Amino acid sequence: MPAAPSLTFRKTAFRDAKQLVGGAAGIDRRAGWLSAFPTRDTSRPDRRFPRTIELRGGNSAQVGDLYHWKNEGTALAVDERRGSEITKGCIIERPKVIHNARTKTFVMWFHLEHRGAGYGTARCAVATSRSITGPYRFIESHRPNHGEWPQNYARRKTDDRWIDYLKRDRRRGQMSRDMTVFVDDDQKAYLISSAEENYTLNISLLTDDYLDFTGKFWRIFPGGHNEAPAICKHDGRYWLITSGCTGWDPNEARSFVADSMEGPWKALGNPCTGPNGAGGMGPEKTWGGQSTFILPIHGKPGQFIAMFDVWRPKDPIDGRYLWLPVDFEDERIKIVRPKTWTLGDLDLLSEAGSD
Repeated sequence: MPAAPSLTFRKTAFRDAKQLVGGAAGIDRRAGWLSAFPTRDTSRPDRRFPRTIELRGGNSAQVGDLYHWKNEGTALAVDERRGSEITKGCIIERPKVIHNARTKTFVMWFHLEHRGAGYGTARCAVATSRSITGPYRFIESHRPNHGEWPQNYARRKTDDRWIDYLKRDRRRGQMSRDMTVFVDDDQKAYLISSAEENYTLNISLLTDDYLDFTGKFWRIFPGGHNEAPAICKHDGRYWLITSGCTGWDPNEARSFVADSMEGPWKALGNPCTGPNGAGGMGPEKTWGGQSTFILPIHGKPGQFIAMFDVWRPKDPIDGRYLWLPVDFEDERIKIVRPKTWTLGDLDLLSEAGSD
């Protein structure tokens, strides 16, 4: 979904509390406004770090229990030079941070649109830091996999309506808008992003240092019009949540499963089910949210939090997060929205799922 030109990532901090009220972020007037995106620190798995970024630069926040937050300062600052790719006025969206155990480097990937280009740039970009809280140093941006064909592309057999976009962008690299990153158990890292004018998702294998593309990628759901990808691995299978493309307006979430990142992927339908415990939109509109990340809980195998953005286009600084417990039931990924819940409720879901 589109971002506001000057308030791309502002979100609110959780109140000092022991429960999540409707799964939604509240406002901490003492701490001010907090913009966050989730990351995994594989070298310090006991600490959970949402991050922030906005067009003036970004702050980072540290949290030990998902209830109490500490401001850690600027994570990535925009460049004052007009010629820079991340100069003031650019659009930076959906940043994610992963840790490379071999290089001992924290690697941030994000969707980048150049200043004044609207959404025509369609690039992904990378920055690095030796500390998870930053500061991060911008490295470069990419149109992924230039000059390459998808691994699952057969020149004589692949013949869908959207193949012309793939061919158009092959020489300079494929488009990359809404995105996420994922590190598998074998430490291979993947970037999943919307491509071909948002009609198709690409899953791209990153290099061993996580800073570039290997040229190996898989084209999935051509014509599906998926964005906002979020992924997790559970019981040896890969579970993907996306949204449709309806601008600022919420829509029905989609879910998919595969035995390999390479696919094939099977569509499972809407993972959201049941009424809105906090009132408002129902599961057919993802309770007003849009998927952004699935957070594994350290020390709790099989426990995840599904994270959604709640856009407020008339007042973007008042945008919120919706964090909800994830369940796996009848070969499906399932998300409900209770009125209130705690991390202890994930234990109950895990126990029920193991019965």
